[in-house]
Amino acid sequence: MNKTVEVLPDLSTLVARALDLILSKLETAIQERGQFTIALSGGSTPKPLYEAIGNQNLPWDKIHVFWGDERYVPPDHPDSNELMARRAWLDRVAIPAANIHAVPTLSGNPSVDAAKYNQHLQEFFHSAPGQFPALDVILLGMGDDAHTASLFPHTEALKVSDRLITVGNKDDHPRITFTYPFINAGRSVIFLAAGANKRPALAQVFAPVADDLTYPSRLIKPKGELLWLLDAAAGLELKP
Repeated sequence: MNKTVEVLPDLSTLVARALDLILSKLETAIQERGQFTIALSGGSTPKPLYEAIGNQNLPWDKIHVFWGDERYVPPDHPDSNELMARRAWLDRVAIPAANIHAVPTLSGNPSVDAAKYNQHLQEFFHSAPGQFPALDVILLGMGDDAHTASLFPHTEALKVSDRLITVGNKDDHPRITFTYPFINAGRSVIFLAAGANKRPALAQVFAPVADDLTYPSRLIKPKGELLWLLDAAAGLELKP
């Protein structure tokens, strides 16, 4: 694992840095493999990043978009990560519908839909059960409880290591989420974290010793590179 931590002055600088990284990795991926795969995160922090990507002139037919996690709500629900990304980016560009790999959430059974997304990913990446394909970029946020994707402290999802997708849970509300081994297969995993409320969690995530089940972001140790992009408020107390 190649880990880098960057503390940027403010959110707009953080977004600009994330955009530069993504565009560089997109260019490399298309040159080397003919396509670029990215998993999006939800929350408020990445929204301006998605808007910035949507303002670029890119080879949209070579870009495939996935979601690292999704609330178990219909895609037109205000809490939907898919809806946020569509409004900020995807509905504004000429990306083929087949390149948008949204999480299914309409069967009424989160386990059924998690299995469906798992199968879709295996078919897209031509991977066998038990194999973890590598996305080019996986964007992650982190909550002030140190959860990432929908991997919440002391939940069953943290124990799942034999598939790509599982059901997460927050306050008895189901989510569909990448498993941590699938995240760890990524070529570039990029955390975006902003705000002073993240400092206590970051201190534990970066501590030499702490409990992974209490601070799930500690489980993210990708085979590729790990990038933490923090604004000054979040990164204030971190030693260089």
